[in-house]
Amino acid sequence: MTKYLIARQLSGKKVITNDGEDFGRLVDLNVNEVSGKIENLVVEPNPDSVLASKLRKEDGMVLVPYESVLAVGDFVIVEKRNMAY
Repeated sequence: MTKYLIARQLSGKKVITNDGEDFGRLVDLNVNEVSGKIENLVVEPNPDSVLASKLRKEDGMVLVPYESVLAVGDFVIVEKRNMAY
């Protein structure tokens, strides 16, 4: 049985990399309007994260490709290697 999560339940979850770095906090999701598939996670970066500061956009947020997501539970775990520097 597939478990579906409501986007509201995901908002605010801590995002960490697969090596344990505190990357930031999930703020929103970018969803393809045609297919309905999640394209990116919009993350408010942790100011202490070197990786997040490298990926930060002009609006201060970081877009994490959905393909980088390894697991979702108490935290959102992302594959550090799959993120574009």
